[in-house]
Amino acid sequence: MKAPPVMLDFAAPRVQITLPGVLLMVLGIGAAAAACLEYRAVEMRRAGLEVKLAVALQHTRRNPADGVRTLRLSEEAAKVAGELGTPWTAVLSDLEVASRDSAGSVSVLSIEPDAEKHRVRINGESKDLSGALAYVGRLQGSRSLLYPMLDSHELVADDKDHPVRFAMSAQWRELP
Repeated sequence: MKAPPVMLDFAAPRVQITLPGVLLMVLGIGAAAAACLEYRAVEMRRAGLEVKLAVALQHTRRNPADGVRTLRLSEEAAKVAGELGTPWTAVLSDLEVASRDSAGSVSVLSIEPDAEKHRVRINGESKDLSGALAYVGRLQGSRSLLYPMLDSHELVADDKDHPVRFAMSAQWRELP
């Protein structure tokens, strides 16, 4: 019996190219190209956003001097708001009513407010001490002033009528 011949072929058989294989390869290359284009678009958008962020941060960076200036302006605004919150209409109305009730014997010379302490200092002149005391007594019944008190008084010797100059202080009330 004769043995069949042994055929040894160390080279692999050649793979044949098929239409589905080519289509699959073209589809893969197209998907890879689309992914690269999308990545590039996203990178460009990210770079643009970084530039916008850098510009925005430059605009929002504050100079320390601006902070001090802003704080000073804020304090001044609070002071003005406090001064505007003073119930001047009621205070002046009560002072006028008390002066009118004194039958012209008391003249208000100056009014000095202290907005931080809610106090007002009133300087006036009266024909005599009893008129000044009566004026302070009238103001004790006012709606806008709390605790009016006579701080000082002096007889003006230079004047022929010898009027009494007085200083008084009171707190004002926050009226609704």
